[in-house]
Amino acid sequence: MSTADINQVLAQMRVIASQAAGQPVRPEETTGGDFGQLLKQSIDSVNETQQQAGALKQAFETGQADVDLAEVMIATQKSSLSFQAMVQVRNKLVDAYKDVMNMPI
Repeated sequence: MSTADINQVLAQMRVIASQAAGQPVRPEETTGGDFGQLLKQSIDSVNETQQQAGALKQAFETGQADVDLAEVMIATQKSSLSFQAMVQVRNKLVDAYKDVMNMPI
């Protein structure tokens, strides 16, 4: 997998995570930047999505009137989808690292 492909996947993950969190997507976040910083932002975004879904689950379980089941299920699915995408990116990064390490000098 090339660097351009990895950057494209990370950009897509940021867009999905922002949409899942209900935040607008800013164009400056999807281009350029330090790779480590972009990866950290993606992980933080996935974590935030999971925290929000957990909070909604807990609110529903405690019987708060302003939380309905459909909202909880949608938040849970968004959280699951963003986590699965993050795992796939991690797998591709590990594969790319292995390919680089196996290159002859």
